[in-house]
Amino acid sequence: MSDDHAEAKRARSRKKLQAAGKVPFGLGEIKPRHYLEMLRIGWRNRRHPGYAWKVLTQGVCDGCALGTTGLRDWTIDGTHLCLVRLNLLELNTMDGFDPALLADVSSLPAKRPAKLRDLGRLAHPMRRRAGEPGFTRVSWDEAMADLGARIGAADPDRIACYMTSRGITNEVYYAAQKAWRALGSPHIDNAARLCHSPSTAAMKQTLGVAASTCSYRDWYHADVVVFFGSNPANDQPVALKYLYEAKKRGARVLVVNTYQEPGLERYWIPSNVDSALFGTRIADGFFPVSAGGDLAFVYAVQKRLIERGGVDQAFIDEHTSGWDDYVAHLEQYSMDELMRRAGVREQDVDALAEELLQARTGVFVWSMGLTQHGHGSDTVASVCCLGLSKGFLGREGCGLMPIRGHSGVQGGAEMGAYATTFPGGRPLTDDSAAELAELWGFTPPAREGLDTVSMLRAAEAGGLDVLYSVGGNFVDTLPQPERIERAVENVPVRIHQDIVLTPPMLLEPKDVVYLLPARTRYESEGGATETTTERRVIYSPHIPGHDVGEAREEWRIVLDLARAAKPDMAEFLDFPDAAAIRADIARTIPVYADIVGLDKQGDAFQWGGPHLCEGGECPLPGGRARFVTAEPPDRSLGEGEFHVATRRGKQFNSIIHREHDHLTGADRDHVFMSPEDITRLGLRQDQAIVLRSAHGEMRGRVFSAPITPGNLQVHWPEANVLLDAERIDPGGRVPDYNVVARIEVGSSTTPKS
Repeated sequence: MSDDHAEAKRARSRKKLQAAGKVPFGLGEIKPRHYLEMLRIGWRNRRHPGYAWKVLTQGVCDGCALGTTGLRDWTIDGTHLCLVRLNLLELNTMDGFDPALLADVSSLPAKRPAKLRDLGRLAHPMRRRAGEPGFTRVSWDEAMADLGARIGAADPDRIACYMTSRGITNEVYYAAQKAWRALGSPHIDNAARLCHSPSTAAMKQTLGVAASTCSYRDWYHADVVVFFGSNPANDQPVALKYLYEAKKRGARVLVVNTYQEPGLERYWIPSNVDSALFGTRIADGFFPVSAGGDLAFVYAVQKRLIERGGVDQAFIDEHTSGWDDYVAHLEQYSMDELMRRAGVREQDVDALAEELLQARTGVFVWSMGLTQHGHGSDTVASVCCLGLSKGFLGREGCGLMPIRGHSGVQGGAEMGAYATTFPGGRPLTDDSAAELAELWGFTPPAREGLDTVSMLRAAEAGGLDVLYSVGGNFVDTLPQPERIERAVENVPVRIHQDIVLTPPMLLEPKDVVYLLPARTRYESEGGATETTTERRVIYSPHIPGHDVGEAREEWRIVLDLARAAKPDMAEFLDFPDAAAIRADIARTIPVYADIVGLDKQGDAFQWGGPHLCEGGECPLPGGRARFVTAEPPDRSLGEGEFHVATRRGKQFNSIIHREHDHLTGADRDHVFMSPEDITRLGLRQDQAIVLRSAHGEMRGRVFSAPITPGNLQVHWPEANVLLDAERIDPGGRVPDYNVVARIEVGSSTTPKS
């Protein structure tokens, strides 16, 4: 950063941030009720307040992937405690339920996940066979003997393992993928396949890396921080403290989104005195696009930057390839055509281009608003290319960041719990398999496995004999839930390993269903690690004092199961403790070499350092990043049609905490709709409507919101009934969580929501 540029930023940082309002604490505003909600959470954890406090002050957050350890992190001084973490706290303090409750599952609220969670923790191994009304408690030895015999007799190509993001740690992901490959099966995948796998595909293609190229502290040194399809106010609330500090230092926060998220417009940060009192204006600019129109919008902005000489030609010439072909591709599209496909106004294209033209440093941040489309990988690649054109790579204040909403998914793929790569991102080749054989003592299958969607398709077609779910709730997370139920019920042997009950556990067994009780990360002896969005590997210590029944460490369960299935492979899966797993991780994944030194609270390291692609050098041929091209989708609508996007409310993944979202003022059945469209159709606030797509229908109520006309947003997972189960992003293999639908007035006679 030049002296003039640094001085300009220091001058801006002396300005006071704009308050959100004049009323103390935002009384009367639509906003989170932080302090009131904290009191409610305290009451719900009243049975074990001491243990709850230990989890908060000693453990690494099992919510989003910011990596708060205890009440502190590596980005900013002070105490950090958000409602995402607090709302998950009860899962770590509740007691086990009486196994007799499962004797007849017909009495349980099978379609209501929250009611199932409220029963308490799963405390004992349980079994239900075909024709039985419910589950019977069994011993671990009995469960392992039966499951071991069944898995051992199965064709390895007909067994599959899926791993969720529910607080699962690197040790569990690594042990599971190694065990599954020792069984001869390549069919292991994780929850990244439902969110950020398009980011992995696009970043590997353009940059040669599959993780954030920068750190959160780079926000402080950026001229602009641009959010694409991301809402950290809801998903990573502590990140709002980072933005507050970044704005104090002169950064401008820009948001490209279909909906003008209230939490990014203004937010009351409870641990900042001035912000807690009067709130803070967060976003300096909103740029509304049509759902799925981001790729065309990015191309339009890129064209304008080129026209105005706003690219870093020296960086492009020295550190990239494919620029001329990229420019030629952009020239195929007129500005009017790109704006039509994006659903944007020219003034917004010009405004964002001008912001980027003036910026010498910048960080681009994105999330599922980009990735969960049929063209998600192409869109992420376009954002990466826009960043490359500005030289926003490998230096302070610059970076490309796929911000993670769950604590496990970054590490899950890096550990190798992924159908399309080996640990450490090794390609699925014979050479890689031979390299792993030298390390492991056995040769893993070097073929691509079934990804998450393909697992369920195989189950539906009768192609699976065993489905092992380490956490996860397919019924509430994938499109077309009724179809998913049929697919799950079609698997002869189902294993559900979890801490609480979920709806898929209660589906009818074709042959047998086992429930295996797991410990949380905090209950796991030997501690555990997670990898954050910024590639920081953090140790979370064992916190004794809360053992639930016969629950076991998750890594121990999967290893015991594999050894029972293939006793001849036991010597290759001999991990006496969590430290031994970390030692094997260090041997197998070079960038994780320092994981062996993590053994107490606060221990951490950042693989790759603060910046990947330091100085613009990428791990691609010639050290050069690549410009790549794609066809911006034509999102034209027919008469009476709307683009429908799914969104999150007061929830964590599919765990819904409250029916009402204080951040937006909406209830779960509200359909976000622009005032222009409400007026045009003669509708009114809260009027009952039906959304009907080619794949299903759901009831809802009109909710007026600052959303791009021609677009609707509805809460997920309720809207899964509308989605096209066959539409998948080819790069990341994520389902498209968007659809085209029509509005009908009145209630449906055959509701599916």
